[in-house]
Amino acid sequence: MITVRIPPNGTIADPCFAHLRRLSDDTGLFEHARGAVPRREHGYCLDDVARGLLVVCREPEPEPDLVALAETYLAFTAHAQSPGGAFHNRLGYDRRWHDEPGVGDWWGRALWGLGTAAARGPAPWIRDSARAMFEAGARLRSPWVRSTAFAALGAAEILAADPGCGAARNLLTDAAELIGAPSGNPAWPWPEERLGYANAALAEVRIAAGHLLGDDSVLADGLTLLGWLLEQETVRGHLSPTPAGGRGQDQKAPGFDQQPIEAAAMADACARAFAVTGDTRWSAGVALAAGWFLGENDSGTALADERTGGCCDGLERRGRNENQGAESTLALISVLQHRRHFAEQSAIASSRTATA
Repeated sequence: MITVRIPPNGTIADPCFAHLRRLSDDTGLFEHARGAVPRREHGYCLDDVARGLLVVCREPEPEPDLVALAETYLAFTAHAQSPGGAFHNRLGYDRRWHDEPGVGDWWGRALWGLGTAAARGPAPWIRDSARAMFEAGARLRSPWVRSTAFAALGAAEILAADPGCGAARNLLTDAAELIGAPSGNPAWPWPEERLGYANAALAEVRIAAGHLLGDDSVLADGLTLLGWLLEQETVRGHLSPTPAGGRGQDQKAPGFDQQPIEAAAMADACARAFAVTGDTRWSAGVALAAGWFLGENDSGTALADERTGGCCDGLERRGRNENQGAESTLALISVLQHRRHFAEQSAIASSRTATA
């Protein structure tokens, strides 16, 4: 029996941006923290800044200070992009790039953030600028599956708003092909020999491609992959994500160190699957992901910190990593955004039923 330890008030209802503000300055978003204190010496990375742009642009009615964060994150992304469309990732606190432009995960996340900003940004100029940067980056291709998957999720954001965008359509098509169909092995249908990181993003891309490109077989493949992954990562009624080291076919849950990015990827994919199908199996998946942050997990330990608004960096066998970096905090915000949306939709449905 797992003893669940959650924050004193028993719940964290809505996304809190307090720690995101703490981690941000007028340049970007600090990658790491010691506890809740930003570690300036580690500088910034585009990977996290792009995630920050994404969650801020997901807010339906952002406060003025969140709009200002979106502007800062967009400016950082623009500074990171090379004339050829690739991106730098690591910027030191000395404001010098520590790498060359490339098409790794940071390229994919940049396009995901830019696609979201182009479709949902809080100001017309943000949407226009993000669209131009997205199209410049979307001319490139990455050989890495997850980099491509992240980029494709940005393409899906744009296609949902503008089905005529050729750059987004081509990128999403190519990504779905690169990920591939289920293996054909019922015991291990996953298209890779091992589960890696952000696994649910691969299934989400197939779901998005099938839905937005009108291919029912690709959609069915994506739902099959997501359903299998959700089943694999649900243990005794709670989410038990693939750990940081991945998981092979002969390895069973639980495994540690579990990362918030896994729960966030699951919530993203399940939210999209629910939007496409209306099947409550997927809204339940979002609830499992939210519960994981609040203590419904293999260690019975909450990772969300209501005192700071941040999220601890990983779940360990006997507790948690107490540091509250950007990646984990953004993962928490993202999942709570989905949970809030489902709660609002449920309240609307209940109200309509009551007045019918």
